[in-house]
Amino acid sequence: MGLLSREQVLAAEDVKYRDVEVPEWGGTVRVRVMSGAQRDRYEQMVEDQRSGKKVDVRGLTVALVILTLVDEEGKPLFTLADLDAVNAKNAAVINRLFRVAQELNALSEEEIEGLAGN
Repeated sequence: MGLLSREQVLAAEDVKYRDVEVPEWGGTVRVRVMSGAQRDRYEQMVEDQRSGKKVDVRGLTVALVILTLVDEEGKPLFTLADLDAVNAKNAAVINRLFRVAQELNALSEEEIEGLAGN
Protein backbone atom coordinates (compact mmCIF):
# COMPACT_ATOMS: atom_id res chain seq x y z
CA MET A 1 0.00 0.00 0.00
CA GLY A 2 1.46 3.36 -1.05
CA LEU A 3 1.38 6.68 0.69
CA LEU A 4 -1.86 8.65 0.53
CA SER A 5 -2.07 11.93 -1.29
CA ARG A 6 -3.51 15.11 0.21
CA GLU A 7 -6.67 14.63 -1.85
CA GLN A 8 -7.10 11.05 -0.68
CA VAL A 9 -6.73 12.04 2.97
CA LEU A 10 -9.23 14.89 2.65
CA ALA A 11 -11.71 12.72 0.73
CA ALA A 12 -11.55 9.80 3.17
CA GLU A 13 -14.81 9.09 5.00
CA ASP A 14 -13.49 8.74 8.53
CA VAL A 15 -16.49 9.89 10.53
CA LYS A 16 -17.87 7.09 12.67
CA TYR A 17 -21.12 7.21 14.55
CA ARG A 18 -23.39 5.04 16.64
CA ASP A 19 -27.16 5.23 16.89
CA VAL A 20 -28.30 4.88 20.48
CA GLU A 21 -31.82 3.92 21.51
CA VAL A 22 -33.14 6.28 24.19
CA PRO A 23 -36.49 4.89 25.34
CA GLU A 24 -36.74 7.67 27.93
CA TRP A 25 -36.93 10.16 25.05
CA GLY A 26 -39.05 7.95 22.81
CA GLY A 27 -36.55 7.28 20.05
CA THR A 28 -32.98 7.09 18.83
CA VAL A 29 -30.17 9.63 18.74
CA ARG A 30 -26.92 9.58 16.78
CA VAL A 31 -23.56 10.01 18.51
CA ARG A 32 -20.54 10.66 16.29
CA VAL A 33 -16.83 11.17 16.62
CA MET A 34 -15.68 14.74 17.07
CA SER A 35 -13.72 16.55 14.41
CA GLY A 36 -10.26 17.73 15.29
CA ALA A 37 -11.65 21.23 15.83
CA GLN A 38 -14.38 19.95 18.16
CA ARG A 39 -11.86 17.90 20.14
CA ASP A 40 -9.65 20.98 20.50
CA ARG A 41 -12.65 23.00 21.65
CA TYR A 42 -13.59 20.37 24.23
CA GLU A 43 -10.04 20.18 25.54
CA GLN A 44 -9.89 24.00 25.68
CA MET A 45 -13.12 24.05 27.71
CA VAL A 46 -11.54 21.63 30.15
CA GLU A 47 -8.37 23.70 30.34
CA ASP A 48 -10.35 26.93 30.84
CA GLN A 49 -12.31 25.39 33.70
CA ARG A 50 -9.16 23.93 35.25
CA SER A 51 -7.27 27.21 35.11
CA GLY A 52 -10.23 28.91 36.78
CA LYS A 53 -10.06 26.27 39.52
CA LYS A 54 -13.73 25.40 39.08
CA VAL A 55 -13.94 22.17 37.18
CA ASP A 56 -17.55 21.10 36.86
CA VAL A 57 -17.42 17.49 35.72
CA ARG A 58 -21.17 17.55 35.04
CA GLY A 59 -20.68 20.41 32.60
CA LEU A 60 -17.88 18.54 30.89
CA THR A 61 -20.02 15.43 30.60
CA VAL A 62 -22.90 17.34 29.01
CA ALA A 63 -20.52 19.31 26.78
CA LEU A 64 -19.18 16.08 25.29
CA VAL A 65 -22.73 14.87 24.64
CA ILE A 66 -23.63 18.19 23.01
CA LEU A 67 -20.54 18.14 20.79
CA THR A 68 -21.31 14.62 19.56
CA LEU A 69 -25.10 14.45 19.05
CA VAL A 70 -26.03 14.96 15.39
CA ASP A 71 -29.02 14.56 13.10
CA GLU A 72 -29.22 12.22 10.08
CA GLU A 73 -27.26 14.73 7.97
CA GLY A 74 -24.49 15.02 10.56
CA LYS A 75 -25.54 18.48 11.71
CA PRO A 76 -25.32 19.19 15.46
CA LEU A 77 -28.55 18.80 17.42
CA PHE A 78 -27.39 21.28 20.05
CA THR A 79 -24.83 24.00 20.67
CA LEU A 80 -22.96 24.72 23.86
CA ALA A 81 -25.53 27.47 24.48
CA ASP A 82 -27.93 24.57 25.22
CA LEU A 83 -25.75 23.25 28.05
CA ASP A 84 -28.17 24.10 30.87
CA ALA A 85 -31.18 22.73 28.96
CA VAL A 86 -29.47 19.44 28.12
CA ASN A 87 -28.05 19.22 31.63
CA ALA A 88 -31.64 19.30 32.92
CA LYS A 89 -32.41 16.02 31.11
CA ASN A 90 -32.33 12.57 32.70
CA ALA A 91 -28.87 11.99 34.19
CA ALA A 92 -28.91 8.28 33.34
CA VAL A 93 -29.50 9.10 29.67
CA ILE A 94 -26.79 11.77 29.64
CA ASN A 95 -24.36 9.34 31.26
CA ARG A 96 -25.23 6.61 28.73
CA LEU A 97 -24.66 8.99 25.81
CA PHE A 98 -21.45 10.29 27.41
CA ARG A 99 -20.08 6.75 27.62
CA VAL A 100 -20.83 6.15 23.93
CA ALA A 101 -19.21 9.48 22.99
CA GLN A 102 -16.25 8.67 25.20
CA GLU A 103 -15.75 5.30 23.50
CA LEU A 104 -16.20 6.63 19.94
CA ASN A 105 -13.74 9.44 20.60
CA ALA A 106 -11.17 7.25 22.34
CA LEU A 107 -11.34 9.30 25.53
CA SER A 108 -10.27 7.08 28.38
CA GLU A 109 -11.20 7.78 32.00
CA GLU A 110 -7.54 8.63 32.61
CA GLU A 111 -7.52 11.16 29.76
CA ILE A 112 -10.67 12.86 30.99
CA GLU A 113 -9.35 13.00 34.55
CA GLY A 114 -6.01 14.27 33.25
CA LEU A 115 -7.70 16.96 31.18
CA ALA A 116 -9.74 18.00 34.18
CA GLY A 117 -6.66 18.07 36.39
CA ASN A 118 -8.06 15.52 38.84
